[in-house]
Amino acid sequence: MNEKHPGSVRQIMEKIGLSVLILIFLILLGTFVLYTIQSYSSLIPSNYTQSNFTQSNFTQSNLTPSNFTQSNLTPSNLTQSNLTPSNLTQSNLTQPNLAQSNFIPSNETVYVDGYGSENFTCDGIDDQVEINQALEYVAENPQITTVYLRGPNTYVISDSILIGSKTTLTGDPTAVIELKDKADWPVAKPLITQMDWRGVHGVTIKGFEIDGNHDNNEDKKKGLGYYNMVHFLNSRDIQVHDMYMHDGHGEGLKADRSYNIQFYNNSVYKLGHTGLFAVSCQNVEAWNNTITCRTDSGLRATNSNHIKFHDNLIDSFYHWSAGNSGILIEKTEGTVNDVEIYNNTIHNTYGPGLWLIGWSKSYSRKEAQNVHIYHNIFYSTGTNPNIDWVGGIITSGFYDTLIENNVFDGVYHAAVIHMYPTGTHIYPTYDDHPDLSPTGTGYTTIVRNNIIVNTRERKKDPEGTGYAVINYLPETQTFVLENNCLYNNSAGNYRNCTSTTDIYADPLFVSQNEHDYCLKPDSPCTGAGYTLPISLEISEEKTTESIESEEKTTESIESEEKTTESIESEEKNIISIIRAFVSQI
Repeated sequence: MNEKHPGSVRQIMEKIGLSVLILIFLILLGTFVLYTIQSYSSLIPSNYTQSNFTQSNFTQSNLTPSNFTQSNLTPSNLTQSNLTPSNLTQSNLTQPNLAQSNFIPSNETVYVDGYGSENFTCDGIDDQVEINQALEYVAENPQITTVYLRGPNTYVISDSILIGSKTTLTGDPTAVIELKDKADWPVAKPLITQMDWRGVHGVTIKGFEIDGNHDNNEDKKKGLGYYNMVHFLNSRDIQVHDMYMHDGHGEGLKADRSYNIQFYNNSVYKLGHTGLFAVSCQNVEAWNNTITCRTDSGLRATNSNHIKFHDNLIDSFYHWSAGNSGILIEKTEGTVNDVEIYNNTIHNTYGPGLWLIGWSKSYSRKEAQNVHIYHNIFYSTGTNPNIDWVGGIITSGFYDTLIENNVFDGVYHAAVIHMYPTGTHIYPTYDDHPDLSPTGTGYTTIVRNNIIVNTRERKKDPEGTGYAVINYLPETQTFVLENNCLYNNSAGNYRNCTSTTDIYADPLFVSQNEHDYCLKPDSPCTGAGYTLPISLEISEEKTTESIESEEKTTESIESEEKTTESIESEEKNIISIIRAFVSQI
């Protein structure tokens, strides 16, 4: 048969040989593709996120055909040695500022300095540029959380520093952020603020110094919204602590319509308005701050609720610009019915030690009540010779305010006063605008178990002042005075109010001259406390349960948000890695 059909046999053999060659080629091609995939997958660490393979890192310019030609994709070029993690470092895939030698993928911090030894280097001019680059880098890389300012160094800024969510801006105590000379910024432009105008969360600012450079920017007036040091709007979970903030035009920290604000362990000296100013906020706490007021208050909360101001030391100085009250709680709208002010020492303030005021058109009892002021020390407050609304505590427009276990020594005007301030630049006068004063009746302030001594006449219009307690609004406001210890008050004990249970004797302080107001063992005021009625104890228990329930609800919401964010992040990471792999192939 072979002899009869030699051509057919040859054709068959040729076809078999061609098929074998094609099969061998396909096997080699498959082996090459599999080897390439394995080599590439070994380059992706388990903790690599979307931020490592973003569009900005794998742009069209980097993945053009000219870059990935056939000659570049040969097995010899795509070896494991050429595509190791050491060659694909963060420094090669992101901003040029982060040199490969300085970047440590496992580190959660990027550093800023003025010496060229860190990730970002400033030169003392427009230093917000490098600081913002560092903060933007943190915002784009979730595994990095912190920007650290090295000291000793002064970072001079000519524009705002912008911070994103889940970010810590910190530094050495010798690191100083300073506003430039003659900055000429518009009103409401702060030194440090949020990156996203819609709001941020999980932000901490701590550890360094902010110099507002007031004296070299005197073309702007204090207290009008210029050069606030830190400002957040519609934000939550904000902490500002262990800062030195001084010589400014505006606020140390201003928070608008925000939630969970903590301001603590700060040293605040001669700002242009308030150390902390919370406007329409919820859950605000300030403690362990040392504040010297200028222009306005040390701590201020307006239309805010769930407030705790405690363990602060607040004073002022004797000058026309020396400020207002040590602490100001104000209600014009919304609900203010959960405020605690305790364990503070407030002294030598230019205005009153504490000012509690509700004013506006009429409002219900539940909207302004249950402020608790206790275990505070007030001495020599109210030194301003140009206003009449000075004293220890001035209050009006609040229901069921409880003032207990405080010490008042040598305050001007009176220790506790019901009055509506007249003729201020902030509020309309009582006589001219009665519609803006508290229009209801039954505003009650309970004053019990306090020690009030050495009250002095105020400096402006002193006649009729110098009492322990004064009520200028007896038609609408009532005092309940119980178990207070009153002694050596220059005009007497009461004006338009009275008590049947107060004690009139020297309290026998351990060292009044040193402002040690502990009582000697033989003090007649020892044991003059007051037992809480059962109804109030129950009310406090219910309030505690309500707050705990609210906190649990908040935690649940935050947990759901974190879960959603985690799922979305994982999806984006997977898509990003796939896109990057396809681009490489």
